[in-house]
Amino acid sequence: MAFWWPIIVLAIAYAICRFLLMLIPPNVPSIDVDTSDVSDDGNQTQENSFIYIPPRGRTQQSDRKVQCYEPATMKYLGFFPALTPAEVEERVAQARKAQKIWAKSSFKQRRQFLRILLKYIIEHQKLICEVSSRDTGKTMVDASLGEIMTTCEKITWLLSEGERWLKPEYRSSGRSMLHKISKVEFHPLGVIGAIVSWNYPFHNIFNPMLAAVFSGNSVVIKVSEHASWSGCFYFRIIQSALAAVGAPENLVEVVTGFAETGEALVSSVDKIIFVGSPGVGQMIMRNAAKTLVPVTLELGGKDGFIVCEDVDIPHVAQVAVRAALQSSGQNCAGAERFYVHRDIYTSFVNQVAKIVKSVSAGPPLAGRYDMGAICLQEHSDKLQNLVDDAVDKGAEIVARGSFGHLGEGAVDHFFPPTVLINVNHTMKLMQEEAFGPIMPIMKFSTDEEVVELANDSRYGLGCAVFSGSQRRAKEIASQIHCGVAAVNDFASTYMCQSLPFGGVKDSGFGRFAGVEGLRACCLVKSVVEDRWWPYIKTKIPKPIQYPVAENGFEFQQSLVEALYGLNILDRLRALVNVLKIISEQSSVASSKRND
Repeated sequence: MAFWWPIIVLAIAYAICRFLLMLIPPNVPSIDVDTSDVSDDGNQTQENSFIYIPPRGRTQQSDRKVQCYEPATMKYLGFFPALTPAEVEERVAQARKAQKIWAKSSFKQRRQFLRILLKYIIEHQKLICEVSSRDTGKTMVDASLGEIMTTCEKITWLLSEGERWLKPEYRSSGRSMLHKISKVEFHPLGVIGAIVSWNYPFHNIFNPMLAAVFSGNSVVIKVSEHASWSGCFYFRIIQSALAAVGAPENLVEVVTGFAETGEALVSSVDKIIFVGSPGVGQMIMRNAAKTLVPVTLELGGKDGFIVCEDVDIPHVAQVAVRAALQSSGQNCAGAERFYVHRDIYTSFVNQVAKIVKSVSAGPPLAGRYDMGAICLQEHSDKLQNLVDDAVDKGAEIVARGSFGHLGEGAVDHFFPPTVLINVNHTMKLMQEEAFGPIMPIMKFSTDEEVVELANDSRYGLGCAVFSGSQRRAKEIASQIHCGVAAVNDFASTYMCQSLPFGGVKDSGFGRFAGVEGLRACCLVKSVVEDRWWPYIKTKIPKPIQYPVAENGFEFQQSLVEALYGLNILDRLRALVNVLKIISEQSSVASSKRND
């Protein structure tokens, strides 16, 4: 016992020291970011001298300008240039020069960059959320959940585990290469290109940027033409943080424009990450195929939300409404099809209807509204067409939310949260991605039936399954053909940033986030070296050296059986034969030298 006391005391002392060190705040400098052009008094009810009326049915592409406005109020925010292919290629060239310098940076420097960003985000949450809200119409709460929390979670995961997953990973060398060390190395690819959607303008920029920069790459991000105003401000945050750690200029670039801008980016980078619709994703793939640029596609979703009969109805109904109305219908892996067991169908629908009727929509910074505006022009028309098609085929609207005070020009950017029953898969609403605050609720009788229904989709992004039996919920979730699944929860998979995110079928392929997403930004290189160099070196056995000996094939046969035979006695017999052939070959070679 006396022997262990010193060890125990040292262990306790070490633990205390570690704890005390944790209490010392890290030395993280603050950064100054120009906010003069995005600062707002937060009052969207004030009069504005310029209300923007976007042209309907016509693209802005010919204007060479990306016009920006608040969808909730139609206030004009300004414009950004639609960059030409030549301008995009110049930005990529500058980023490539910066990457060659950054590739040699230490993980210590990269972690400091992340800490500076994290500090700024935490201290400026309100500003970041307000900018996102003004540009996309989402509420402050939705912006906090979808923009701030997810980004902070990714940063903290990279700080704690990022370096570990980018260090060489040692693998087994197998039987024939026991004298070798085998490992996988992860090197920067070069310039990562990202074309991101509008629904989470802050996180959609930071998500690919963080992985790319931490793994030693540069990144050029084409922001959506529907969220360029916020994207260019968020870019300034990144620039300031990079400057604070002495990173080279142009390591991160943000470009604005339309399809032509995106096409130029695809053809000039070393990898492309795309977040958007399946149709545009196919165009990205066609362009990437010309130069064999690897692609990660995160496309649409039509996620199933499955509710078994043994759940806590009030709780799951609240989660279901949040899943459907997330970010004012700007869903990221949002639930779009709701399957409820027939034994609780009526009770569940009544509970959901009660919640939805209490939901109010309006300009998110002008009052306490549960839901904001729809970002895309004319998208409300598409949503209404989906609802009309369902009603024409027998569906029934049982609840709708209410509107607050809307400006005359902004009416088309709002759609009331809507609950429908008696829906089936012949309706467009149950097959096409809605991307809106609509809850179609369908009955099911058995677990087998609901699995078949959930898989009856061209999409395969995610699912959520609720049951009083966790084993049952896991069993159902395991049979849904999708990339992410939440058991007795919704969208929790994305908050676990150690997990990869992505889908199958028309929801895309490849993964971002997690270990897989981080390593997807790398050149994955297999390396083999001698284990006991220079004492044991690889030499070609004499029987198969040129000119190959007559018994060369016999040697190979015996070697294969000695290494991989299923019977130990046969392997030993083959090994003896291998040694015999080598010995005979050595004797022949020795005789020739003596002659």
